[in-house]
Amino acid sequence: MPKDSLRDKLDGNELDLSMSNLEVVPVKELAALPKATQLDLSCNRLTVLPDAFCTLTHIIRLDVSKNGLTELPKDFGHLDNLQHLDLLGNSLTTLPRSFCHLRKLKWLDLKDNPLEDGLKKNAGDCLDEAQCRKCATRILMYMKDLDSQLERQWQKKLQKKRGMCVYIWYAFCSVSVCLSAWVLHA
Repeated sequence: MPKDSLRDKLDGNELDLSMSNLEVVPVKELAALPKATQLDLSCNRLTVLPDAFCTLTHIIRLDVSKNGLTELPKDFGHLDNLQHLDLLGNSLTTLPRSFCHLRKLKWLDLKDNPLEDGLKKNAGDCLDEAQCRKCATRILMYMKDLDSQLERQWQKKLQKKRGMCVYIWYAFCSVSVCLSAWVLHA
């Protein structure tokens, strides 16, 4: 999609690309429009957002509802200015671990996605403004807790590996000392 045609769809800071039959997000062209802080990509044929999408940190409001998204990029949390996110009616089951970094997120709709149980329970119904605000708060808290749990598990594994390395090093040193003593006596 040429940059000029995107500029034609820009109204103030709102860029409406809804119902454009997009299968691919024109990230390069969007990056050239930092004024477009509100982006509507709803009702397209998107199944993935490319990794480069996470460089569009100027986005404050994002609507990707009613697409076929099955996952979000792992670095989605780099969209650190994002305040409003509409993911209604996709095929998401999980959210990336980095989602917990969306500290400015105040509004979230995850309705009509086949979410895993923990996410579904925390997302709630999101039938009105207040529920969507609560959804953002609860999902961020859930994702932060999940991130902390995963970090603790990783640290435990790392400690185990370190312990194993120390044990192997100790065993190696013991064998080396024994061989040295044997060689000296021989």
